Amino acid sequence: MEESNVPTIEPENGLCAVSLAFIMTISEKIHKHPHGNPRGRFSRSDGSTMKNRRKVRIGAVNYLNTKPLIYGMERYAPQAEIVLDLPSRLADSLARGRLDVALIPSIEFFRDPSYTIVSNACIACRGPVLSVKLFSRGPIASIRTLALDEGSRTSVALARILLDERHGLRPQLLALPVDSSLDDADADAVLLIGDRAMHSPGGRFEIVWDLGDEWCRWAELPFVFAMWVARSGAELDGIDAALCAARDAGLAHLNDIAEREAGPLGLTRPQCVSYLRDNLHFYLGPREQRGLELFYKKAAQLGLAPCGVELGLNDCQTSG
Repeated sequence: MEESNVPTIEPENGLCAVSLAFIMTISEKIHKHPHGNPRGRFSRSDGSTMKNRRKVRIGAVNYLNTKPLIYGMERYAPQAEIVLDLPSRLADSLARGRLDVALIPSIEFFRDPSYTIVSNACIACRGPVLSVKLFSRGPIASIRTLALDEGSRTSVALARILLDERHGLRPQLLALPVDSSLDDADADAVLLIGDRAMHSPGGRFEIVWDLGDEWCRWAELPFVFAMWVARSGAELDGIDAALCAARDAGLAHLNDIAEREAGPLGLTRPQCVSYLRDNLHFYLGPREQRGLELFYKKAAQLGLAPCGVELGLNDCQTSG
C-alpha cells in the first residue's frame, strides 16, 4: 500500500527557499497568474447552454468534514458531476486528468506547479480537529515505527513534521489499509484520519495526539488539510463560485447535515454539530494561508514537497 507513503524529494543542499508568492496579497497572486485572472479565463458569460458540453468532474471526500462543502452542490453546480473517493485517490485522479477540480490534501497541491486553488472554501482547523489523531503505545519519544492510514497524505506529512520538529524523530513508516483495525498494526504508533479517528479505539495507547491541536499550539497558526484545486487547462464553467455558495449553504444547515450523518457514523446529532461548528474552519483566510506557507516550508525541508511552489487563489466574493 505505497499510496499512504509520502514520496521523498531531496532539497538541494538540504535547504529549500520558500516562494515569495506565499506572502503576496490575494490580488497580487491573481494578477500574476500565468493566464491572468483564472476566474475570468474559465467562467462563461455568454449565456450559452450546457448542451454538447462535457460535465465538469468534481472530486470530493465522503467524510463528515466534507459534507458542508458539497451541500446542495447539484443545485449550485448542475453542470458538474460529483465523484466521491479517498483524499489520496482524488489527488491521483486529478493528476491523471480524470477530474477537473478536486478537494485534495494540501500536500498534493505543493507537488504540481500547474495547479490552481479555485475557492476560499477549504477544510482547516484552528485547534483540536478530532478526526486526525496519532495513537502511541508509549511515550512519543520512543516511537520508532508508525503505521499510516492510507486515506490522506497531508496528515502523514503533518505527523512526520511534528515528530521531527518536536522530538527529532523520523520513524519507519508502515501501511495501515483503510479496512484494517488498530490491532492489525504492529507499530509503536498509529495515525488515523476521518470518521474512525473520532471514536476511541480499543487497545492500549499511552498517548493520543490530536494533530490539529498539536500543530496549532506549536505553530500558533491554523492548519489547512484540504483545498479545492483545479488542474491546468480545466474549464471551470462557474464552478469556483458554486463551491463558495455550497460551503455557505452547508454552514447554514449544519443541523440538517448532522441529522442525516450522525446515525451511520455512530455519533449523536449534537456531536456532529459540535464537530462541524467548533472543530473545523471552512475559510481559507490570511491566517490559514500563513499556516499553509509554514506547512509547505517544513514539508520541503523534509523532502516531502518540491521547492519553488507558488500559491494561487482565485477571486471568490464570499467573505468569511
